[in-house]
Amino acid sequence: MLWSPTPEGMRRTRVAAFARWVEERRGLSFGDPPDYDALWRWSVEHLDQFWGDVATWTGVLPGVPDDRVLTDRSMPGAVWFPGTTVNYAEQALRHGTDRYPALVVVAEDTEPTEVSWARLRAQVGAFAATLRRLGVQRGDRVAGYLPNVPEAVVAFLGVASVGAVWSSCAPDFGTRAVLDRFAQIEPTVLVAVDGYRFNGKAHDRRDVVAQLRAALPTVRTTVAVPRLFPDEVPDGALPWAEAVAEEQEPVFEPLPFDSPLWILYSSGTTGLPKGIVHGHGGVVLEHRKWGDLHNDLGPGDRFYWYTSTAWMMWNVVVSSLLCGATAVLHDGAPAYPEVDAQFALAARVGITQLGTSAGYLTACMKAGVRPRDRHDLSALRLLGSTGSPLPAAAYEWVYDAVADHVQLVSASGGTDVATGFIGSSPLLPVTAGELQRPMLGVAVAAWNEDGQPVVGEVGELVVTEPMPSMPLYFWNDPDGARYREAYFEPWPGVWRHGDWLEITPRGTCVITGRSDSTLNRGGVRMGTADIYAAVESIPAVVDCVVLGVEQPDGGYWMPLFVQLAPGEELTDELRARIRSAIREQASPRHVPDEIIAVPGVPHTRTGKRLEVPLKKLFQGVDPGKALNTGAVDDASLVDHYVQLAKARTRT
Repeated sequence: MLWSPTPEGMRRTRVAAFARWVEERRGLSFGDPPDYDALWRWSVEHLDQFWGDVATWTGVLPGVPDDRVLTDRSMPGAVWFPGTTVNYAEQALRHGTDRYPALVVVAEDTEPTEVSWARLRAQVGAFAATLRRLGVQRGDRVAGYLPNVPEAVVAFLGVASVGAVWSSCAPDFGTRAVLDRFAQIEPTVLVAVDGYRFNGKAHDRRDVVAQLRAALPTVRTTVAVPRLFPDEVPDGALPWAEAVAEEQEPVFEPLPFDSPLWILYSSGTTGLPKGIVHGHGGVVLEHRKWGDLHNDLGPGDRFYWYTSTAWMMWNVVVSSLLCGATAVLHDGAPAYPEVDAQFALAARVGITQLGTSAGYLTACMKAGVRPRDRHDLSALRLLGSTGSPLPAAAYEWVYDAVADHVQLVSASGGTDVATGFIGSSPLLPVTAGELQRPMLGVAVAAWNEDGQPVVGEVGELVVTEPMPSMPLYFWNDPDGARYREAYFEPWPGVWRHGDWLEITPRGTCVITGRSDSTLNRGGVRMGTADIYAAVESIPAVVDCVVLGVEQPDGGYWMPLFVQLAPGEELTDELRARIRSAIREQASPRHVPDEIIAVPGVPHTRTGKRLEVPLKKLFQGVDPGKALNTGAVDDASLVDHYVQLAKARTRT
């Protein structure tokens, strides 16, 4: 145990205030301070009461009777709050105050600036009015090809205001990757930047934007956002300055609870990305629950998560506005100009809740940096990590080298639900290598192959009751077949997420890897996370990926590919050290058959290792069918694995 809340600190939290309010309203008792596990049990056993109380307590949908909260519990197809109306943008902008800014804007080449709530409202109103003048109607799609800048937030909230549907890609995506996403949804308006800065370099995207305009025949209007070339406007495009020139109070379209809000995308590593559609009401309630009850987020907080507009965490950053917090937007590289750049930023602008990736924290740990010795992190009270499991050693590094007063939050969820299944609570201690608990209103369990819940052993992560932010549907999936196939096999009516989960006897959780990339030696199934945690403790290794490859002759080959630090060589001594670390920190069964040096490890654009696509290469699947290079962070790395797979096949 590395951190624990005090009883008085627990009583001051928003979740404690919510629990007391529910106690009075329902005649229940959760203890003083509240017992999180008791609150969670009530929340999943009485979904209608819990979500009705969240809707009332937050003021989003006050006074909805219990029997009108969840009128159909089917998965997929649950029906939430029928007959109600809500608008995400209206909810996001209703907490404005002169006391705090709405946005803090940070870029590699500029000083931090602030955007007031009044200015944000006025610009959203102006952009929404422009969309209406352009003929954009409820249900039309508006696509953003934008970095993490204020224009992206304004455009999204303007789109939501009129009831249109937002979708975005980051400008580091090439033409093919963008078209794989946007061509499916047939947008009527494209909001596009001319370039971006990353790692100290300018990246011109004018040619890509021109290619997108030519390849998207449904786009009637392109809104040009200047970044690198402020004096240029593409032919026929509407300059951003004109699109927001007539600042005004926004007009919000009242929308049914299940109206589409945005389209997010699966990683698309093995085919076209799936367009995942979420609704206004479900996202508003889920993100209010997450912000208020799990992160204790509210006015005065400055919320930051390192992300791009292509990852659902960007949507979460914008959703901090729903709680009245200030959203910190960072347009730039995660470790520029130095590896501890995100902690330097936290000190510079007074971030109270900082979110990043497990990979970033382990990189800082390996670099030997001690942010607490260089930066004033006294304002920081929550440090979040997601994207992949955070090894126990990184937990310990945080409390030693960053700050011993922060709550370290490792969360697990998905683009699929635009939120977390397992995450944080300010009512619970932090234990190295473990996630605190399943989130309120999320009926998470670990199931064995027989569909039985297990404790103290690894099982499939399942959700046995509906969540309001589960997808409305997949785009271009009229009969829902792809949606059901993605989550509801092999157990119809039960969400199977594709992660290995262990729920400990103490109630904490451990994610041990993706179940679709399971290692299986001699009938014993193992997650990959234990291997990564062991290897990441070795400074000579920068990154790694392990595969479990079934062979045509019935054999099993388990290679570990390692990217070494500059100047390092894969000697017999280093191989022995790697094997020893895995044997001691995981088990002898986790030790790979081979250790192979590679120039790098390809990931999805949200930082996940390409375990399944790489495995398919070594099983002889044609590279064009095994993976979509447009979904890879560094496609140039893939060819190395293709050549390794071919060479192994020949031998």
